[in-house]
Amino acid sequence: MSILVVGSIAFDSVKTPFGTCDRALGGAANFFSMTASLFTKIQLVGVVGEDFPADHLKYLESRGVDIAGVQQSPGKTFHWQGNYGYDLNEAQTLKTELNVFGSFNPILPEPYKQAEIVFLANIDPVLQLQVLEQVKNPKLVALDTMNFWIESKNAELKKVISQIDILFINESELRQLAAERNTVKAAKKMQALGPKTIIVKRGEYGALMFHEQGCFFTPAFPLEDLYDPTGAGDTFAAGFMGYLDQTGKSDFESFKEAMVMGSVMASFAIEDFSFDRIKRLEKHEIEARCFEFKQLT
Repeated sequence: MSILVVGSIAFDSVKTPFGTCDRALGGAANFFSMTASLFTKIQLVGVVGEDFPADHLKYLESRGVDIAGVQQSPGKTFHWQGNYGYDLNEAQTLKTELNVFGSFNPILPEPYKQAEIVFLANIDPVLQLQVLEQVKNPKLVALDTMNFWIESKNAELKKVISQIDILFINESELRQLAAERNTVKAAKKMQALGPKTIIVKRGEYGALMFHEQGCFFTPAFPLEDLYDPTGAGDTFAAGFMGYLDQTGKSDFESFKEAMVMGSVMASFAIEDFSFDRIKRLEKHEIEARCFEFKQLT
């Protein structure tokens, strides 16, 4: 099968206590595509500027990513700059240059409109809704979002959330979106809005899933080498969605297994800057860490 992903393709400039990188390849849809391509084929929709390296687009194709939906527009590619302190759960944004991403209008190629699995990465909820209106009969739709959209486009965000199956969101943003101080109450409130599965990203404290058949928790994998958490949430989502697409299952037990795979893939992503670790990743390493993870838990 395959997964349709729509979101940002960007350059990231990141500083952590363990190093720096300048204008490294990034963006939510980019992280998701790089990771999920280890499990299934990907249909990628995004926009880049004239400065974006053609070699990377060719590399994505070599990994089974269909880039027919990637638009190239006159101007510069989206650029984000941020710093992390020793608390790697939260980044301090120093600069956001939308550039061509500011006028992004996601138009799906005809084959993409038949997508059965859709991941709406963190972008304007108005654009997320536009994508859903173009997809004819999706079987599973997941969405990621952030506090900026919760604050600036709350009504639009709730409208698109009412039409999805899985919501990926961090803990503070979930409480903000639901206007609830308690995470469990907030998750139930969001489930009543539409999505039957809420996946709460908790950074170094793991991830928590609220499913219509129950709850499930996965810790973060303990690492010795940790450099850059940028894109870890998108990588988690990619491992989760990629595993489901690969197995073709969507029952509660499969969702639990997908949670473990998401945590495993996120653990690899943070071992280097950008998605350099994901590029070097081999199947036997994934299998070994999955085994370690299950022994741990």
